[in-house]
Amino acid sequence: MSDAPVLAGGGLTPLSASQDSATGGRLGDKVFRGLAGSAGVTLLVIIGGIGVFLVAQAIPALRDDSASFLTTREFLPEADVPLFGVAALAFGTVLSSLLALLMAVPVALGVALFITQVAPRRVAAVLGNLVDLLAAVPSVVYGLWGVAYLNAKVVPVSSGLHAAFGWIPLFGDTGGRYGRSLFLASVVLAIMILPIVAALSREIFLQVPIGNREAAYALGATRWEMIRTAVLPFSRPGVTAAVMLGLGRALGETIAVALVLLSNYEISAKVLGPGGNTIAANIATKFGEYGPTGRGALIASGLVLFVITFVVNLAARGVIYRSARRLAGT
Repeated sequence: MSDAPVLAGGGLTPLSASQDSATGGRLGDKVFRGLAGSAGVTLLVIIGGIGVFLVAQAIPALRDDSASFLTTREFLPEADVPLFGVAALAFGTVLSSLLALLMAVPVALGVALFITQVAPRRVAAVLGNLVDLLAAVPSVVYGLWGVAYLNAKVVPVSSGLHAAFGWIPLFGDTGGRYGRSLFLASVVLAIMILPIVAALSREIFLQVPIGNREAAYALGATRWEMIRTAVLPFSRPGVTAAVMLGLGRALGETIAVALVLLSNYEISAKVLGPGGNTIAANIATKFGEYGPTGRGALIASGLVLFVITFVVNLAARGVIYRSARRLAGT
């Protein structure tokens, strides 16, 4: 007969209850570990499957291409002798996305800092909800707004930029023609990614330990000095991830850019003149028009965009990792 005490009502002894709890906890940990591992493996399989599909669909068209796919500007896959390349499309994609990032990130960080560090609670709540609502606006709405309204407003801005900074190749002479340009596309993209970067940065700034901020104030820091010394260093990895997520959105945006741009296949650093194109917009506008070879060419360009996005995210992970280690003091 066991000497262990029995609980009133014939229940389990304290020892056996703790053993069952530990056993259940270990089982729960194993189940969770298995589910989490399966999710990670599934994600890798999906990404690998997408890559294999793109390569398999692109190879036949690349074999028919009579030019260098990576360096050719023209995109004529339906010609008698197929001639197409991704150079102009990749250039427009990267340039418009970087310009959008340059315009959106300072504003987004300013909005996030104002909401979390400066604004009264009620004002911060209202402004935060408005920022979140901007992120929910469909891409086609941004594109239509850009064509119907913003285009006319950007023309005098483009003219002023050329007059003031025409010595910079980016704002060089376009023969007096403005509008429906990479600059307009960049402005639309900047407005689209701004709420994403702002919302994520806001949540990151809210995670800064209050002790860090109070310590800065205790040392006599002003509000800006507190933000510079306590908030921004702690938030750098997360803000970097938010910026990279915004860049990914800009690289892959389709409908808004397709509506805004007068597409061509030129490589020019002059972003104020009409024209320009991106990989995603070219796929959206041409996929229904092309035959098998043309669709294979578009898929090949999509493979290039896939690789660009993968490289950008890999670089972002490296920056985040180094920033985290620096903050940890290792």
